[in-house]
Amino acid sequence: MEQHRTRAPDRDAHRDAHRDARQDARQDARRDTPPLPPQPGPERSRREPRPAPAGRGPAPLPARKMPNPRLTGLGAGLFGSALMCVLGGLDQLLFGASLTVYGVLFLPVCLLTALWVRDAELLSAPVVAPIAFSVGLLPVAAGGNGIGARLMGLVTALATQVGWLYGGTLLAALTVLGRGLRLAAARRRNPVRRPPARRDPS
Repeated sequence: MEQHRTRAPDRDAHRDAHRDARQDARQDARRDTPPLPPQPGPERSRREPRPAPAGRGPAPLPARKMPNPRLTGLGAGLFGSALMCVLGGLDQLLFGASLTVYGVLFLPVCLLTALWVRDAELLSAPVVAPIAFSVGLLPVAAGGNGIGARLMGLVTALATQVGWLYGGTLLAALTVLGRGLRLAAARRRNPVRRPPARRDPS
């Protein structure tokens, strides 16, 4: 009986030592094996951009838009007057103060003024056109050195070039009319829905 009791602890100790040796061997094997590279999961594959196909070239650049400023009524008047003064000075330097050249240059100025004025102030474009025409005539109109002579030359130029004045003003009016009709059609297509007014409880 004593021999059986002494052999049982020896077996247990041998079993524990064998188990510890296997655990140490497993840990050494794990240390020796290199870690696997990270595999792309579903989230990472979604985030990574897909390569562009080889047959297609680079994406086309967006087209550049033309300048489309919006002028107030006062801004349209200043724009037209300043531009006609510059054109009148150039007319005097290059063409010897030709009123015909000045009248031809007046037409595109009226068109630009009517195109660039704000939607809420469309009616100001035909109003500022005659003012710009008169201001630009100052360096072009022939006259003497005095103020009276200058005024007489301005009145004479307005009387002789009234056709260009009416033509530019009519062009501005027709452009403004076209813009107004287009705005009205756009408002009919897309009516702005206003929220219902709240009634005060009484």
